[in-house]
Amino acid sequence: VLVTHRGIAAFTVALGERFAIDADARVLQLASAGFDASVMELLMALSGGATLVIPDGGHALAGQDLHDTLATRQISHTLIPPTVLASIPADAAALPDLAVLATGGEALTPDLVRRWAPGRRLLNAYGPTEITVAASISTALDAGLTGAPPIGTPVAEAHLTVRDTLLRLVPVGVPGELHVSGTGLARGYHGQPALTATRFVADPHHPGRRLYRTGDLVRWNTDGTLTYLGRTDD
Repeated sequence: VLVTHRGIAAFTVALGERFAIDADARVLQLASAGFDASVMELLMALSGGATLVIPDGGHALAGQDLHDTLATRQISHTLIPPTVLASIPADAAALPDLAVLATGGEALTPDLVRRWAPGRRLLNAYGPTEITVAASISTALDAGLTGAPPIGTPVAEAHLTVRDTLLRLVPVGVPGELHVSGTGLARGYHGQPALTATRFVADPHHPGRRLYRTGDLVRWNTDGTLTYLGRTDD
C-alpha cells in the first residue's frame, strides 16, 4: 500500500491530540514491524517526545506476560487488539500506570469495555492501511455502554461517508459501506493497477476526489459517531 509522507504527518499530529501524549508518556511497542499498528505505536511516541518501550525477548506478548510487561515497564499508553486484550487473566492485578488504552483491528465487545474502561481512557480505533493506519477513533468509552461500541469520529483530516452499492449517501441509522478519503488516502497498491482501480474509485459528488471502498458495513449514529456492523461480503 503506497501511503504518503503528508498522510503520515497529519496522522502523527492527530495521535498526539487524541491520545494526550507528552514527554512523560511510556508507549509500548507491542505490534510486529510487519503490521501497520507498529507505525501507530511509533508515531504515538514521536508525537509528544514520549518513551517508546520495546519489550524484552522476541516472542509475541499476550496473557499474563503482557500484563506483567505493562506493569513492570510502567506503560501509560498502548494499543492492544481485542483478542489479545481478552487473553489477560480476569484476576490479574490492576494497572494504575495505564492511562490510555486503545484497541482496534477487530470488533470490540461490550464485555471488554466493561472490564477495561474503569480507571483509564479506553479508545476504540478503526482504520485500514489504505487511509494511513486509522480513519476514526472514539472518545473515551463508558463502562456502562450497552450494544456495539462506536468506532468514533474521523481523525487526521479523514473524510468518511456511508454509501449504498450505487455510491449514494445513506441517512443516519441506515447501514451502508464505509468509504474513506482525505489527506491520508493511499495512492493505491504498488504494482497492482487493476486492484487499485477496483478499490479506489471516483467520488460522484466531488469531481477529482477519490474514495477507498473499505468493504466494511457501518452506520452513522445521531451523535455523529460510527458503529461497525460487519463486512459487506459476510
